[in-house]
Amino acid sequence: MRSSLRTSSAFVVLLTNLVGSVQSSLTTFGTQGVNLLRLPKSPSGGDVRLEVAAAAAPTFPQYNFTQPLDHFVDTGFTFNQRFWVSNRHYKPGGPVVVLDGGETDGEDRLPFLDTGIVDILTSATNGLGVILEHRYYGKSVPVENFTTDSLRCASALLFVFVNHALADSANFMANVKFEGISEDLTAPGTPWIYYGGSYAGARSAHMKVLYPELVFGAIASSGVTFATLKDWQYFDIIRQFAPSDCIQQIEDTIQTVDKYLTASNSTRDTIKSAFGMKNLTNDHDFASLLSSPLGNWQNNNWDPAVGSTGFANFCSALGSPSNNTQVKLSKDVTVSSAVLNYAAYMNRCFGTFDASSYQVYDLSQTWRLWDFQVCTQWGFFSTAPPDPKQPRIVSKLLTLDYATLLCKFAYPPGEHFTVPALPNITAVNSLGGLNIAGDRLAIIDGQGA
Repeated sequence: MRSSLRTSSAFVVLLTNLVGSVQSSLTTFGTQGVNLLRLPKSPSGGDVRLEVAAAAAPTFPQYNFTQPLDHFVDTGFTFNQRFWVSNRHYKPGGPVVVLDGGETDGEDRLPFLDTGIVDILTSATNGLGVILEHRYYGKSVPVENFTTDSLRCASALLFVFVNHALADSANFMANVKFEGISEDLTAPGTPWIYYGGSYAGARSAHMKVLYPELVFGAIASSGVTFATLKDWQYFDIIRQFAPSDCIQQIEDTIQTVDKYLTASNSTRDTIKSAFGMKNLTNDHDFASLLSSPLGNWQNNNWDPAVGSTGFANFCSALGSPSNNTQVKLSKDVTVSSAVLNYAAYMNRCFGTFDASSYQVYDLSQTWRLWDFQVCTQWGFFSTAPPDPKQPRIVSKLLTLDYATLLCKFAYPPGEHFTVPALPNITAVNSLGGLNIAGDRLAIIDGQGA
């Protein structure tokens, strides 16, 4: 089986198919993330929460696998990790293809079992398809709330930290029994192919590095194996590849806003009033909100069933540079119609610097999960470019200090754990970072946000 798998067309498919994975991190929008999360839709109908609408898929059986809460210290506590199985293509001797659920409810990944990459690979290899839900996400939740302490581990290794979550996958691969299948399909006796995109793509690569004896092959689709504090390139990709007329309108608006925000109290109030946000007292919050429509770029997809027209609608609302006119808002403030079009799109009300809105800890606050990982390990804080001469489509007020306020607000010190001032990105990058490599590890990347 191993030699045939090496030459199988399925491995070519592994190298040429991408999992469309979307980060739902609120860090993209700074301390206004919680306010944006509460909005069901943007004015144009685009979803500002960066969620992919899962296509309808047949029902696949759901199972539970018992995992220890701590893989390295025996606490005596366990939890159920959910997984789903498709045996429609399975024949004895075939591999297991597991797709890592990543930072979302595992049910969101079920379309991949039906018509996506898992179905493609299992069809080509007579394999068994599996979706494995990440601890703390969906219903694979081992705690009663999402306080800072509930997301920590007494041994100083976080429960959602890379080591524990990866150990979940390794334990699953080595010990799972599949209902209705008499063969022992555990690793390493059966080849397992591990697949993931974005954060889950990094997990795929990390699985191959940390558990090479269990993972026969791994595919990291746009895997974020290199953690960084300032992720200013996230927005810069949009600047480079979005329609040029749209970018020109955005750049015009941002430059104008930054100019008047810092000129005087009078000009600051005038420009905020144009956007209907005069009462948004903190300038950084205001600047952060202006970046929120850019998140719709990440929802662009070749497949309209799961794609979004949100970004195109935003660009349409901004109009064409060729039609811009100058409008005097006050004695000291003159703006182009690009600014007014942007303002009309954004005109709504938000709160400002309210830490209490972040300190709700019940299990419905699922936004706390990925951002806890961001604040403790991964970084990826969306900031303005470090070089002031660099063209930009976000305000210069989007600094690392502002972005990390999210961590201070959302995760106050607990009795047993305190979130560090800055995430420990070294723990992630020590697994390979930009130079990560492994036998039968496919790194698939595309340039895009």
